[in-house]
Amino acid sequence: MHCTLRQVGTKIETWSDSRGQHLQRGVAGAPSCIGPSRCPAGIRGAHLMVEETPMTNSPAPTAEADGETTHIDVVVVGAGFSGLYAIYTMRSLGLTVQCYELGGGVGGTWYWNRYPGARCDTESLQYSFSFSPELEQEWVWSERFATQPEILRYLEHVAERFDLLPAIQLKTKVTALTYLNERGRWEVETDRAGRVEASFVVMASGNLSVPNAPQLEGLSRFTGEIFHTGDWPHQAVDFRGKRVAVIGTGSSGIQVIPRIAEQADHLYVFQRTPQYSVPASRAHLSDEYVADIKANYPRIREETRRAALTSLPFLNRESAKEVDAERREQVFQERWADCRGAAHFLTAFNDLLVDDESNALAGDFIRSRIRETVRDPETAERLCPIGYPFGSKRLCLDMDYYETFNRENVTLIDLREQALQSVAEGAVTTTAGAYEVDAIVLATGYDGMTGALTRIDIRGVDGSLLREVWAHGPLNYLGLQVAGFPNLFTVTGPGSPSVIGSVVTSIEQHIEFIRDLMVYMRARDLATVEADETAQKNWVEHVNEVANKTLFVKGNSWWQGANIEGKPRIFMPYAGGVGPYRTICEDVAADNFRGFTFGPASQFTGQ
Repeated sequence: MHCTLRQVGTKIETWSDSRGQHLQRGVAGAPSCIGPSRCPAGIRGAHLMVEETPMTNSPAPTAEADGETTHIDVVVVGAGFSGLYAIYTMRSLGLTVQCYELGGGVGGTWYWNRYPGARCDTESLQYSFSFSPELEQEWVWSERFATQPEILRYLEHVAERFDLLPAIQLKTKVTALTYLNERGRWEVETDRAGRVEASFVVMASGNLSVPNAPQLEGLSRFTGEIFHTGDWPHQAVDFRGKRVAVIGTGSSGIQVIPRIAEQADHLYVFQRTPQYSVPASRAHLSDEYVADIKANYPRIREETRRAALTSLPFLNRESAKEVDAERREQVFQERWADCRGAAHFLTAFNDLLVDDESNALAGDFIRSRIRETVRDPETAERLCPIGYPFGSKRLCLDMDYYETFNRENVTLIDLREQALQSVAEGAVTTTAGAYEVDAIVLATGYDGMTGALTRIDIRGVDGSLLREVWAHGPLNYLGLQVAGFPNLFTVTGPGSPSVIGSVVTSIEQHIEFIRDLMVYMRARDLATVEADETAQKNWVEHVNEVANKTLFVKGNSWWQGANIEGKPRIFMPYAGGVGPYRTICEDVAADNFRGFTFGPASQFTGQ
């Protein structure tokens, strides 16, 4: 992405993000960012020049402006983990592949999320591809929980090592996908000239790729800088000497708050809902530890592929409510002191996500640690999560989050006590008064799981629009396909484990399932595949049934779309676990891909 600045002589300054959202800011004569920006509601550091040198790649096949149509076997949307593996895998079948990526480089969410403190909350040695033993052995991670720059370097290395860049067209927004009934192909429209038709479309657009732009009254009048954690500038932002407001205390907020506090003259943290967070292990990645993991990668990867929370190797098979208080404290304290990821703490006992009493004991433990850490008792109580079960929202991992509130330059604003009202030219206003600030950081998350799919005009058989089909909640089969949308695949879509499992493992499994399905079709001269409506209905019911057996459904989380106004409240991921889900998919494939409906190639002969 290359953003340029222009002088605005009127009262209105306009940004237009690459997803079609717009914001007008009332800043007379101030510079504005124009061009292919992705920022939510067009928000970017308004007074910053964003320059970026895109990754070098060979020209991708594109249609001519004279109306000539380019025919592609597979179009892939997105070049993060999912997109890169999709290119690699589809190309191994001898198919022509064209990937469209909105950003100026590969990386997906790790291309955009450059805020201070951004890092993965899964151990780096697990948050990586398993398809290449050589890649596993050659890449060296520097930290247990990799930072954004290191993850981005890893993905850039993957793209270059496996020669994936020639298949990727950067700085390209997919605007519409239309299924051509008479041809059995997809027409792909982008913000570039020309026509592209594809036999298959793989939506590798990510679960957390559409930033949630809060509707704050007066935001357009703010004269300082505005940032969103999901669309951070590509150069360092200096908060020294500034008063900064951070709005939001989810995972990204919890990561960015300590780092901004180290720089800012004063930091105001606007908290709507206190979060459960546990400190990430800072244990050094010793040569011995890394060597042991790499020597045992085949076994470890297979355990991960087959895992559910009830079968992870570090699961304690005791019940939290059935052990004595001393034993319970010991286990919780051990996990707290050396937490190796959210799943590591969630499996401290075997019933934390299914039993209210045991869950409450875990919540009590974390609240006690908050009270021990935060010196001011009133602030500590405001930070204590209450009113929803531990783990029913995404469990955050942090580095010095609670300790940050012991700093004299940090003030916590509890929006349960004083509601957020508006933003003025130089302040954020609540019912208790105005807080003068020079910069606002929106840590307000994403339109998770469905946002990247519903923002594109995807029209299936007979013109049905995906966002309308999903108006009351996402419908699909195995999280992979939607009835009425042939040959369109949603990688780690709603209805699959995705965001509550090992996501890279889930990505690989989905891409490999799609590969095997294509091989099956080729061997039988089949041209189209889509989810059977009955199979889809049964799968959605199963996903809901499994979720309702857990405490996940009791949290007002983005997993349920609760952070997006007007979005249906449905628990979207599959809560049964990565391993059981994989077994289901294997059974489906072994039974001639039960639940999918196929169309023969002969129906399109001569088209």
